[in-house]
Amino acid sequence: MSSRREAILALADGRVFRGQAFGYIGQTVGEVCFNTSMTGYQEILTDPSYTDQIITFTYPHIGNVGCNEEDMESSAASVRGLIVRAPARITSNYRASQDFEAWLQARQVVGICGIDTRALTRHLRIRGALNGVIASDDMSEEIAVARAQEWPGLEGRDLVGKVSRKQGEIWRVGTYDLDTMRHHKKPGKWHVVAMDYGCKLNILRKLADRGCRMTVLPATASSDEVLALRPDGIFLSNGPGDPAAVGYAVDTIRQLIDANVPMFGICMGHQLLSQALGLTTFKLKFGHRGGNHPVRDETTGKIEITSQNHGFAVRDDSVPEHVEITHRSLFDGTVEGLRVKGRPIFSVQYHPEASPGPHDADYLFGRFVAAMREPAQA
Repeated sequence: MSSRREAILALADGRVFRGQAFGYIGQTVGEVCFNTSMTGYQEILTDPSYTDQIITFTYPHIGNVGCNEEDMESSAASVRGLIVRAPARITSNYRASQDFEAWLQARQVVGICGIDTRALTRHLRIRGALNGVIASDDMSEEIAVARAQEWPGLEGRDLVGKVSRKQGEIWRVGTYDLDTMRHHKKPGKWHVVAMDYGCKLNILRKLADRGCRMTVLPATASSDEVLALRPDGIFLSNGPGDPAAVGYAVDTIRQLIDANVPMFGICMGHQLLSQALGLTTFKLKFGHRGGNHPVRDETTGKIEITSQNHGFAVRDDSVPEHVEITHRSLFDGTVEGLRVKGRPIFSVQYHPEASPGPHDADYLFGRFVAAMREPAQA
């Protein structure tokens, strides 16, 4: 560590952490959050839902398995920056094609290491998510704090348009098989139109594994464009930013609900569907991010350990009669899932595709396929 450049993390409330540069040398600004997952740093950094955020990894040792192209969740690193306690000194995995720091440098991801991530996480839990600046280019603490204070933050901003595909795409690729070292490819029986609000690739892979062929459309696609493709089902993806700022997507979903086509939403898709059904959203104090979040299925009483990444949540102070809350967080009681009574439409706030994380909620993809098979009974 001693040979590294000095770097600072300056928060908008004036607190400054001093450490060493990690990754790309420079400066960056974003919302500082923390993720409690012990594995999956590459998948997390390429998840579009983290757009304009600086991730703190609470697990201290990061980077030991290197990076590869097969585990990317999008084509780019979506984060503004990252914070780690102790970067791995060696790469030790047969699938690695690049070490972690070289991967960060190639994607110009600015990071800082060698700080007390436990103290930072406790600070964020008390104060809530804060804007912050990482600088390894000799920026002064005073200027860094001022820049963090000036940055507009995530609330009220539509970031979906920033990460969504600009044109449609056909997707048939399934999950990666470690034995054959290639992705599964199965014939697609069910045609699913996937709305891309910042979609993780593993969601599409999980659907492909279950016999779905996807037409992935930009977030701005209209309901007429969706229905013209005669889908068996409609999928609403995850994505970044404030769901209340993506009104155009809410309007489209509201029109699609009336078509009574089976519909499944995850994360941002859950929040947008909720708004289309008459609920509202709000910003959480410090968000839910990690691979160890317990959720209770209210319809069965079963507890699932889930992978999560969201800074906003759905309010439940005024739930329409035709909507049923199906899942709740056991950490804070917030809404984690819902369904439309009498219709094959449901959504969850968490990530059943994991990547990284547990697979307790993998059954939800099967539920979606069952809804396409027998929509009247879903």
